This record gives sequence, C-alpha cells and structure tokens, in this order.
Amino acid sequence: MSRSFDPVQLGSIELFCKAAELGSFTAAAEALGVTPAAVSRAIGRIEERLGVRLFVRSTRRMRLTDDGQLYHEQCRQALAQIEEAERAITGHQMVPAGVLRISVPTTYGHSRVMPLLPAFRARYPAVSVEVEVSNRNIDFVEQGFDLAIRLGAPPDSRLVARKLEDASMGVFASPDYLSRHGEPRTLDELQQHTSAQFVRPSTGRVMPWVFRRDGADIELQLDSPVRVLEDVLGCVSFARAGGGLVQIYHFVVAEQLARGELVEVLKPYAGRSRPFSILYPHNRHLSARVRAFVDFMLQAVAT
Repeated sequence: MSRSFDPVQLGSIELFCKAAELGSFTAAAEALGVTPAAVSRAIGRIEERLGVRLFVRSTRRMRLTDDGQLYHEQCRQALAQIEEAERAITGHQMVPAGVLRISVPTTYGHSRVMPLLPAFRARYPAVSVEVEVSNRNIDFVEQGFDLAIRLGAPPDSRLVARKLEDASMGVFASPDYLSRHGEPRTLDELQQHTSAQFVRPSTGRVMPWVFRRDGADIELQLDSPVRVLEDVLGCVSFARAGGGLVQIYHFVVAEQLARGELVEVLKPYAGRSRPFSILYPHNRHLSARVRAFVDFMLQAVAT
C-alpha cells in the first residue's frame, strides 16, 4: 500500500482546520504553539497541492471559500476520527510503542542521549527512536518532533520544560598545551592564552565563559583567533589536539579526563553550571512512548 500522506501534510491539515475554526492565522498559531508564518506556509502548501484557494483574505477579515468550506468539513471529520482512534489505542496501550522523534543538541546527544538509548530500547523494545543531533531550532508541528532537549529555559511559553540537570562547567586543556604555554592561574591570565570560542546558532554570538569569583557569578567575553560554529564538540577536539583552552561541561569530557587527554584548570573559579531541559508542546497529548522517554531520562540523569 502506497503512502498517501506524510507527517508534514497531516500537520498542515491540522493547522488549516484550526485557522478555519478560529478565523485567524495568528489565533491558530497561538492555539497550536507555532508561529503565524508557519500557519501561512502550511496552508499555502495545501492550496498549491490542491490547486484551489481555501481562504479569501481582506484587510479586516478572513473567510473560507466554497472549496475551503468543503475541504474543512471533510478534514474536520477525518481529524476527529484519527483523534478518536488514538484515544482508543492509547487508552488500552500498556506497553509504549511506535516511533519517537527527538531533537537534541550535539553536546547532550553524544554524551548523554545516545549512550543511554541502548538501555531505553532494552526496556521498551517496541519503541523506535529517530534522533536528530544538531543545534538548529525546530518547529514541533511542521517537522513532527515529539520532544526536544535544549540548553536553558525555552523562550516560548507554549512549551513545557522539564529540567534534566544543571550541568557543571570547567576549563580544560591538553597536557601538551600546558607544557608549552603554562597553566593560567587567574582569570586575568586567560586573554594570554588561545581558546576555542563557540558561536551559538540561535544568536550568532560567541557564548561567554562563566565563572565564580569571590562568591559572585561573572561572565567573560574572550578574544580568540579560533571560533567554532554549529558543533561545540569541535572546541573539545581543538583542545585535545593541543590547540588551546576550552570551557565545556564536565560530563562531555569525563572520559578524556580519565584518560589524561585533558586537564582541568582554573578550578578555584569553577562552580557555574547551565541547565538542560526536555521540551514538548503543552497542548499536545503525551503518548505512552513520550511519557516513558521523559521519565526514563529524568531517572537516568539523576542517577
């Protein structure tokens, strides 16, 4: 049997129905936790695929065309049937199953999520997992993700955030680099050293280094000839090769520290951390597989 619809098409239909119900792209976006632009693009894709106009828009109001009214009625009934089918299934589903789509940043993906996946799969073998390991922003509805793990508090209040941990940070260098350039003893000496600076994709700015001095939290912006974009693990590789200093989470470099490939410096100024949270839209029904993964990650990281 050929596949007639993909997750993007079904998501677009949901956005169309909500816009038709509320009579506004903006209201539909707020109700479903996306941007008005995402609603407009979704409806544009449907109109292009069908070759008809679904809405008549003016400066003061928006209404369905005759074709739009017919399409809305059929889609509304279809979505209601799908929702009823899912309620029937999840109501009886004792064992989590199906495909779980997750978006995770490179640091957390490589060092936390991927190493824990074998244990999760062993506990829930009926769940298939698709993991996107990248630092790009995502749209839950348009791209069909169930969960995301991100650094810091989410800027969008329409997302539920469950904190996984406050990840402690440190400054690290290879023994070879320290033998050639010496070990920095104070924060004022940092500018005399080469460091790998990470440019955050969300802002396009270099991420500041964070420290605690005399009980006060401080941030430093360091000048460096080395900047890494997209994947912060490139900073770690640079430091391991003897290129300079890197500030990163302890859990990322735990193995390199154990093997002696990296050494922590500036320990008197440590003590800062950054929070990682697991996110999902607050208005989305949580399937058994999503609840299982959230509970599993909270327990696994805590222990």
